This record gives sequence, C-alpha cells and structure tokens, in this order.
Amino acid sequence: MRNFEKPTRSVAVSRHAMAATSHPSATLTALQIMEAGGNAMDAAIAACAVQCAVEPGSTGIGGDCFVLFAPNGSDQVVAYNGSGRTPAALTLDWFNERGLAQVPRQSAAAVTIPGAIDAWTRLHADHGRLPLADVLAPAIEFAEEGYAISPRVHRDWSREVDLLSADPTAARIFLPGGRAPKIGEVHRQPELAGTLKRIGNEGRDGFYTGPVAQDMVAYLNGLGGLHTLEDFATAAGHYVTPVTTEFRGYTVHECPPNGQGIIALLILNILSRFEAKGDPQSPDRLHIEIEATRLAYAARDAWLADPEKADVPVDEILSDALADKLAAMIDLRRARTDLPSFDMPLHRDTVYISVVDRDRNAVSLINSVFDSFGTGLVAPRSGVLLHNRGQSFSLTPGHPNVIAPLKRPLHTIIPGMVTRGGRVEMPFGVMGGYYQAMGHAHLISKLFDYGMDIQEAIDLPRLIPTSNGTVVEAEHTLPDATAAELTRRGFVIAAAEDPIGGAQAIRIDWDNGTLTGGSESRKDGIALGL
Repeated sequence: MRNFEKPTRSVAVSRHAMAATSHPSATLTALQIMEAGGNAMDAAIAACAVQCAVEPGSTGIGGDCFVLFAPNGSDQVVAYNGSGRTPAALTLDWFNERGLAQVPRQSAAAVTIPGAIDAWTRLHADHGRLPLADVLAPAIEFAEEGYAISPRVHRDWSREVDLLSADPTAARIFLPGGRAPKIGEVHRQPELAGTLKRIGNEGRDGFYTGPVAQDMVAYLNGLGGLHTLEDFATAAGHYVTPVTTEFRGYTVHECPPNGQGIIALLILNILSRFEAKGDPQSPDRLHIEIEATRLAYAARDAWLADPEKADVPVDEILSDALADKLAAMIDLRRARTDLPSFDMPLHRDTVYISVVDRDRNAVSLINSVFDSFGTGLVAPRSGVLLHNRGQSFSLTPGHPNVIAPLKRPLHTIIPGMVTRGGRVEMPFGVMGGYYQAMGHAHLISKLFDYGMDIQEAIDLPRLIPTSNGTVVEAEHTLPDATAAELTRRGFVIAAAEDPIGGAQAIRIDWDNGTLTGGSESRKDGIALGL
C-alpha cells in the first residue's frame, strides 16, 4: 500500500481500457484512438508515432521496434522482431581497412536499415482496426503544428547539442536558434509530418521505396555508407516465437534473440533459486540481483547474436542446469571478482508503451533510436532521424555478434508480457539499454516476490553493475546504509550520472474486471484509463 505522505504517485485504475507511456501526449493519444473505435494495436502504434514527434531524442521512425501482442485476453502471445539488418555490402573488412576498432556513433556505418515502420505497418495490417492514416494522424498534427517541450525531453535534448550541431539538417530541425528548445517552447518537424503522411497513405512502401528511401540512401551514401535502395526495399521483420520461463506461478514472455529478453529470463531463473524474504531493497536482496545480473550479462556477451547468422544456444541459456550453476556462484559474503569483462554500451534512449483495450487485447511495444538522438544524422528531405544500432555489433573476428552483411545486431530493447492460467496478466517493459534485462527481472520480482503494486515497484531506487569489474552505478535515492553494506562486501558503489531506465506496465484484474497501471516517474509520462 502506498504511503500517501511520500511525494509519489498512485497507480492508475480503470475498468475498460488503459495506456501507459513515457509522455502524456502519447498516453492521451492512445486513449483517444481507442475511444474512436481503435483497438490496442492501433493505440500503441499511434502513441509510438506521437512519441517519435514529441520525444525525438528517445525514439523515431528511423529506429527499430519489437512487439509482444496477446489477442483477446489469451495467453497465445505473438512476437514481432522489427530490427533492421546491415547493408548487404558492409563487411568486417570495411572496418579493418579503415583501422576502426569500433563502429563510430555519428557515421553511416552505425545505421542498420530501420525496422520500425515495417513493424508498425505489418502489425497494423494484421491486427489493427482503424485506417493507418487515422492512426498516424495525431503524430502528423504534432509534427506539423507543433508540440510543447516537456521537462525530461528538454533535459535529454540539451545534452546532445554538440551531436546535433555536427549535422546540418539535425541542427536546422532540432536546434532552432542554435540551442535546444526550452521547457514549454513549441517545436515543429514539418519534414517528419510529410513522411508520416506518406506512410499513412502508402503504408510500408511510403518509407522503404520511393522518395523517402531515396532521400535516406542518398544521404547515407554521401557520408560514405554502403546502403542501397535494394537494402531498403527488401528490408523486413518477421513474426517469431516468444521465449518463456516460469516464475512464481506466472509465465514471462520475451522476444527471442537477437534481443536480450532471454537474459531477463535467465536472471529470473537465477532469482527463483533464492527465497524472497524481508525488505525488497535489503543489501542481501540487492546483492543477489547484482550478481545474478553480472553472471547473466556475461553469458549474454558470450552467446547472443542474430540467430540467422550465428548459433545461439537458447535451450542452454534457459536450462535449469545453467540457472543452478550461476546461482551457486553467488556468495552473499562478498562480490565476485572473476567475471568476464563487459563490452556493451551502457544507458540508451528508448520509449516503451503498454496498452490494454476493452476486449483485453494487450500490446507491449518498444521503439528506439538507441543513443539519445541516435546517430544525430537526419535525412534532409524526409526528416528521418537515423539510429545508431550498428554500434551494438562486435568487431572481433569470430565473435557471434561480429558485424557482417545483412545481419541484425544484438539488441537491448525488449518488450515483456506475463500470462497466467490461460489468460494475459500484464504487458510490461523497462527502458534503458543495457539495464533492460535487469530491469525486467527487478520489476517482476518486486511484483510477484514481494507483492508490491506497479507504481511502487517502478519508483524504487535502481542500480546496475557496469562494465568495470565490481563497480555498480546507483541512483542517489539508494539508502546510505545499504550502499555502505554493499561496499563492505566488495562492490564499488558509484553515483549514476542519469536516472536509470524507465518503465510502464498494466496489470489485468480478471476477477474485478479492472486494470491497474503505472508509468515511469523518472520520465514525463503517465498511465491513464477509460
């Protein structure tokens, strides 16, 4: 039960439908779409499109998208992988010839073919109800007529001035007057509005062929990219079978690799070997979560890649044997010092959306440009901000995730879904790049181990082990006594430079016919219901 004397927020509660996003305009759009006769899929796509306009540092149509969908309240969860591939001509030799040890962020080489629009249009065609043009109309209005800058959006925007200044189109669109827009100022993206109109009228072809694709390819080629019109025309995501695990009587569903959702399941499998007792934020419990994450992330960095291009041992990762082995390696007396080093980037920007409609269709959708404002590169006529997901590749020969032609990188963005007893229980997600797998496990444990409500679980202090040995980044809200005890055990507690991650979730109460939702207090968003 919430302590009403603390400056937090209550969970949202409603009967008919609900949406939870990281921006108020997106949440309201989702509800309006459902009131207009749309279903949860229409609402989720509409909300995501709005966020591409009003929260451009976090997401965009030049990014990737993953979705889990539970139709009509069932536990028959559908998964869609909307992550893009490298250009057909891009090889590891291309990087070696240029003496590059990593993929540069603000470069054409970091741009895989964006998969978001493929995902939106395919899922809308298969599961939506309203015309696509109607679904995208709110986002078009925001981009064309303007939107007011919200506080978290301004904060993130102002930190990328140097990046945006380096690209003429990005500077023109995103730095009017040579600076990031201030809170309450109105910003417009007319080129984006035009591209969204074309997509609304032409569907997938409005992005992957014709003038928009020509604009992106010409721009990337001018920067030395190897992208072709054929790369765009043949780009396609696909439906995949979710991976699952059982946790405390619930089934947790994630998208399979190339995403890291399977690692969230591995962490849950490790946590299931420990009794949940006492304070959910006690040093013992946090110690277990930290070590479970470090061990699971070591497995991720060794094994995860595009399963079409590498052998990913899914069964081994989800096996009881591996969970038993890793759980046995956790010593509550001290931090482990013999883990493999990590080489994944840390915090990234993403938007995550939960929607449940009157028919109990449940959508868990995540859309990202990876870093804040992605590459910071914007195609000049279409206004498409391009992501930098190619930075997730390894350039180490022989590594499963090594860059190669027509290959998808290891992906950090992961939607989640929970089912129980033949019915959907909860769409959920946690943003934050590298943090997401830990964030999924942390949220699920707090709900099902400790009986917390969604908003309480979201608001708890967060921490995350970094790539530097036993260093753990922690938010300032972590109690000093807890930090001191973890330090005594050998962890190095460092202050996080930014709030860690973000989350949304909607839980279905089948007995009462109601919905309960929460939205990230570290962002601008909100959960609201009808």
